[in-house]
Order: sequence, then structure tokens, then C-alpha cells
Amino acid sequence: MQNPKIKAVFFDIDGTLLSFKTHQVPSSTQKAIEQLQRQGIKVILSTGRSINSIDHVKFLDFDGFITFNGGYCVTQESDVLFKQAIHPNDIKAVLKYTEEHPLSFSLMSEKEITIYDVTPEIAGMYAHLNLPVPPLVDINKVDPSSILQTNIFLGPEEEDVFMKNVMPNSIASRWTPLFADVNPKGQSKQVGIDIFCKHFGLDITQTMAFGDGGNDITMLKHVAIGVAMGNANPEVKEIADYITTDVDNDGIWNALHHFKVI
Repeated sequence: MQNPKIKAVFFDIDGTLLSFKTHQVPSSTQKAIEQLQRQGIKVILSTGRSINSIDHVKFLDFDGFITFNGGYCVTQESDVLFKQAIHPNDIKAVLKYTEEHPLSFSLMSEKEITIYDVTPEIAGMYAHLNLPVPPLVDINKVDPSSILQTNIFLGPEEEDVFMKNVMPNSIASRWTPLFADVNPKGQSKQVGIDIFCKHFGLDITQTMAFGDGGNDITMLKHVAIGVAMGNANPEVKEIADYITTDVDNDGIWNALHHFKVI
């Protein structure tokens, strides 16, 4: 007997929908999502990626998109439900910081992604995600009020001091030691979930989510059933309601079947 309570399922991309090994969505995941859709359950993407970097999974025909870790929420019909930029003073401070300190960072707006100082490690990371390295930024042409998210390429041990001194109006989250996603304070995937629950007339008790990285923690704690992939970071598994198998071993299918959602 199927679980009638779940009306919407939210999915992270990297390490959740997409395999880091194959750069593909496993066939079992495709079948699971198709079955959710046939049952009338809303299927919503929830990612730290830009709205312009989700082509790998768009074929799954989502009902909505939470991108930039909740900073840009848009429906399948391209109606923007929410948009929040980083405080322009924080972006100005990053640009000023680079005048005296080595730092790599990307800037993400609604229309484009640009990057400052590409190292071999950064090029390797984009290859790992099966994404092209963004074009180099022209600092003189940056509109500080238009940036929805930035990736700051520094280690976890440097993050607190940097955020306090350079970007005090923003918050950092990460799923890799290589960089942190930086968004406006108070913003997270949890915010995006609430926006779509309101849009579709759903209660949070009717939701389920899948994730594997640090930027998924607020989402997994907020929904009724938060599922950590088997390949998830330890801190994600610690807060999850359930730990499934990894992305390459039918993790999404197995969890949905376990909870009788499909």
C-alpha cells in the first residue's frame, strides 16, 4: 500500500540525482521520478547550482526549481516566485579583498556565471561536475547588486574569518572542502521549500527530500522525511531521518520504496 501523505519530493542534483562517477541520472532514479509524476506527486529540484547550470537533469520535467540554494525559485512555466541577491556591500568587499589577497571566486547572477582566477583544482572541480569552466570576470563591469550567489574557493579552516571580515551580510555552506556556496543571510533550501509549499498549497508534513551535502542540511531537517544518500557527508547522515544507498546503487528508488511513496 502506498504512502498517501507525501505530496511533494525535493531533490538535490550533485551526488543525489547525478552520479559523480557517470555524470548521469541512474535509470532507477528516472523510473522513480516518472512514477512520482504519474501519481500526481510534485517533483521539485533543489540545488546550489545556477538556474543556467541544470540542463543535465531538466529532461526529468520538474514541477519547479529551487536554485542558488533557495535564492531563485521558479516554476516549470518560468514564473519567478522568489529572487534574492547578496548584499552589494559584500560583493564590493570581495572585489576589494582580491586587490591584496589571492582568492578565486565565481559570481552568479540570473543571467550568467563568471569566475576570477582559475586554478588547476578549480578546473578539475568543474570537470568533476561535468560543467564548463565559466568565462573570466571583468571586475570593472560587475554589478554588485545583481549577484545571487558566489562560490568562494577557500578551505573550511579559513571560512569563518573570511565571512566575518569580508561578507558579514552573507552565509556560507559547503558540500566540498574546495569551496563554499555563499548566499544572503537567512537564505537556504528550506526557504525554497516553504515558497513551493505555499505555491502548491501543501503542508510541510506532506514533503520529502533527498540530499548529500552540507547545503542540504536545512532542507532535510525541515521536511517530513529527510533522506541522506549513502554517499552523503557524515554531518548530513547524522541529521537525516533515513540513510539510503548511494546514488549509483538505486538510492532514490530504494528510499521511495522503503517509505511506500512508490
